[in-house]
Amino acid sequence: MTIPDITLSDDTTIPAVTFGTYKLNGRAGAETILSALEVGYDALDSAFNYENEGAVGHAVHKSDRPRSALRLASKLPGRHHAYDETLATIEESLYRAQLDYYDLYYIHWPNPKEGRYAEAWKALIEARSRGYVRSIAVCNFLPEHLERLKKETGILPTINQIELHPYFPQDAMRKWNREHNIITQSWSPLGRANDLLTNPVLEKIAKRTGRSVGQVILRWHHQLECVPIPKSSSRDRQIENMSIFDFSLTDEDMARIATLARPDGRTKNQDPAVYEEF
Repeated sequence: MTIPDITLSDDTTIPAVTFGTYKLNGRAGAETILSALEVGYDALDSAFNYENEGAVGHAVHKSDRPRSALRLASKLPGRHHAYDETLATIEESLYRAQLDYYDLYYIHWPNPKEGRYAEAWKALIEARSRGYVRSIAVCNFLPEHLERLKKETGILPTINQIELHPYFPQDAMRKWNREHNIITQSWSPLGRANDLLTNPVLEKIAKRTGRSVGQVILRWHHQLECVPIPKSSSRDRQIENMSIFDFSLTDEDMARIATLARPDGRTKNQDPAVYEEF
C-alpha cells in the first residue's frame, strides 16, 4: 500500500498521512511504531516532550526500511526557545533517536507570553543550514505569529500543524496557510476524547461508502488538502487509517460534514493565543 507524497514549499516532500506517536513510549511504543513502518507508513511524528524519540529511533533502526525512504519529525518544547538552547535540544533529539538528521523539526507551540518563538525560529534556520534538519515547521501558530516570523527572518514554515477535525475545521487558519504556501497538518484528526467516531452524520456517510467512520474522517482531511496524523496501536486499524486513497467523498458529503463545526470545538482548552507549553 502506497501513501502519496505532497511537495512542500522548500521542495522536500511529506506523505499525505503521517503516523502519530503521542503516548507511544518504551518497548510497547517502539513495537507499535515498528508495526506502523511494516504496514507502510513512511512518516513518523514525535516531539521532545513526548519523551519517545528513543522509541521512534529504535523502531526505525529495527525496521528493514531504508532511512532515506522515511520522513521523521520531532518538536521543540517551549522551555527551550532560547537560541542556544534550541540548537542543543535539536542535537539532543538526534542523540536520543540515534539519527543523523530529522526530515522535519517543529516549534511545538508559540508560547506568546514568553514571546521567544522568533528566536527559536532563527535557531531552526541555523539547524537546517548545519544539516541537523531538512525542513523546518511549526505547530499551533496563528497568523500573527507567522507574520512575525516572516518579518524577522523572511522565511515561513513549510508546515503548520494544528488541531483539526470535523468539530473544529479551522477554515480561516487553513485558508491563511494555503494562501502562504504552508501545508496544514492535522493533529487530533479523529477528535481525541470526543464523540466524533459515533457521530450520526459520519456514520451515515460511512455506511453509504462502505468505509469506517475513521476512514471517512481521514478522507475528509485529505480532500481539504490537509495531512492527518492518526495514531493506533492496532495493526488492523493502522492499515485501515492509511487506506483512504481509493475512494472519495462527494460534495454533498463534504457539505454535511461542514455542518458539524462548533464555535470552539477544541478537545482541550489550548488556544495558541494564550496557551503556554513547556
